[in-house]
Amino acid sequence: MNDATPAPASATTPAPSRRARVRAPELIGKGGWLNTGDTSYTLADLRGRIVILDFWTFCCINCLHVLDELRELEEKHRDTVVIIGVHSPKFVHEAEHQAVVDAVERYEVHHPVLDDPELATWKQYAVRAWPTLVVVDPEGYVVAQHAGEGHAHAIARLVEELEAEHAAKGTLRRGDGPYVPPEPVATDLRFPGKALVLPGGNLLVSDSTRHQLVELAPDGETVVRRIGNGERGFGPDSFSEPQGLALLPDGRVIVADTVNHALRAYDPATGAIETVAGTGRQWMQGSPAAGPALEVALSSPWDVAWWAGRVWIAMAGVHQLWTYDPATGTVEVAAGTTNEGLVDGPAAEAWFAQPSGLAAAGDRLWIADSETSALRYVEREEREEGEGGADGGGADGFGADGGFVIRTAVGTGLFDFGHRDGAAAQALLQHPLGVTALPDGSVAVSDTYNHALRRYDPATGEVTTLATDLREPSDAVLVGEDIVVVESARHRLTRLRLPDEAVRVEAVAHRTRRAATDVAPGALLLDVVFTAPGGQKLDTRYGPSTRLLVSATPPELLADGGGAGTDLSRELVLAEGVTEGVLHVSAMAASCDDDPANEYPACHVHQQDWGVPVRVTESGTSRLGLVLAGLDA
Repeated sequence: MNDATPAPASATTPAPSRRARVRAPELIGKGGWLNTGDTSYTLADLRGRIVILDFWTFCCINCLHVLDELRELEEKHRDTVVIIGVHSPKFVHEAEHQAVVDAVERYEVHHPVLDDPELATWKQYAVRAWPTLVVVDPEGYVVAQHAGEGHAHAIARLVEELEAEHAAKGTLRRGDGPYVPPEPVATDLRFPGKALVLPGGNLLVSDSTRHQLVELAPDGETVVRRIGNGERGFGPDSFSEPQGLALLPDGRVIVADTVNHALRAYDPATGAIETVAGTGRQWMQGSPAAGPALEVALSSPWDVAWWAGRVWIAMAGVHQLWTYDPATGTVEVAAGTTNEGLVDGPAAEAWFAQPSGLAAAGDRLWIADSETSALRYVEREEREEGEGGADGGGADGFGADGGFVIRTAVGTGLFDFGHRDGAAAQALLQHPLGVTALPDGSVAVSDTYNHALRRYDPATGEVTTLATDLREPSDAVLVGEDIVVVESARHRLTRLRLPDEAVRVEAVAHRTRRAATDVAPGALLLDVVFTAPGGQKLDTRYGPSTRLLVSATPPELLADGGGAGTDLSRELVLAEGVTEGVLHVSAMAASCDDDPANEYPACHVHQQDWGVPVRVTESGTSRLGLVLAGLDA
């Protein structure tokens, strides 16, 4: 990057009508191609088509949201558009080729995927965030870049413009794309997510990729019945990638219907399926976060648990915990700010990162906080007698404004992970998705990307390994003296006897491996680039339409410039003596259709969180540009 380059168009200034044309770099990935029938492709092979590169990694909930956002566009423009997923791993496990193969099937990715374990193409395109979408025109030039989710409408409009422009020029080539579906595999379960022991002893399993629930006999193998028609949908007999399950006191089962952004209630006695929370649409910033359950949108609920008289929801899509009260038919935020990270304290101030597993255990609710590779918990906040009412948050203490506090047992943040036992302060997990309360007061952790079952004992503060050689365990349930593990990537339940002694493993520690950006000491101009999509303008009807939140790890990295504001450009000051760290940047912009004749214009929220590793050096840049939407001039 040339430091003399002019700053990009700001959020309130129209972008230049003409830009220098930049040729798209070649597609390189050591892992090769998937969903192409073993054929490799270059950009030259795709000339004449509109190419959308989706830089994703399968741990990332925002990436999974984008996969769903692109499905309609992918189908509508199948003869002109080629979507290529460029898989760019964050965790060590995600660099394994078979894990990418599994993820492509698990999430029903119906376009070619380039497996890029060394981030070669990521670096060529100067990508800084998961997910990032890059649009390449039929002549092989980059015409747009979008970070985060919520951009499908803008890309759809751009695709229509490119179709018209290149059809007129004679440079558009229509026809079948390079996608070749893999052969289906017959198994009773396909990437199961969570499990539950029913009162009669049978096991209920969320068969996520088949969009069903499956009831199994106590042996964990014999299929008793299937619930749901197996087609992705939001009808009375369908689910969309269901995950978490929780038994209510009345015998019904609450299902986290993840990609439908809803909670469903399944009655084992009658077979009836009922929607009890969510609208079927994804919650976005600015939407109501409390109210009648069927009128409030949710965002990728991943697990559910009955605790403290309510259903607690691991709302992975917005990094929060919510609750659903069956008695009143309402939902509300219980903890978290929507900022992604690891911050403990009062529920209203805590940060999470894709909470994905819950387990109720007496006075604690345990949480598998997957993106921080952490084990955390909720407990009631102790208060002095007479202080602030009973709970400080209403009669029963629910809501994110009082009553509960968040603490971390294992884990340090977004960038450290591994497989290391011992004292909890130095122990490491790798993207855990499940947690199970054990009879002795300890908890078992489904340590998903370590393919292991781990144990944390609050009495000793020690972390041990109970079992290894599991394949992406995502949950576990107690059955008598055994523990039954959901081996998601082996498509089965595996019964283990809880060992008296822990398994010994060789300790390993990792950090997220992304190249650090060299920045100059002192003042650093942070520019978040946002250009409203064609036909839209910033939505300023109710005040500023943009938001910027900046923090750092370690906090001492920033001498000035942290905190929240509405301007997408800000001067940061790096502290003397701190030579490296991570800048955490969260940006949001709202845009609406620019049509004065339309009294109710369609509006869209664009948002993204970045974690940018930086290294302070005299030769570094004095400007950090992050693209939310548009191109950085």
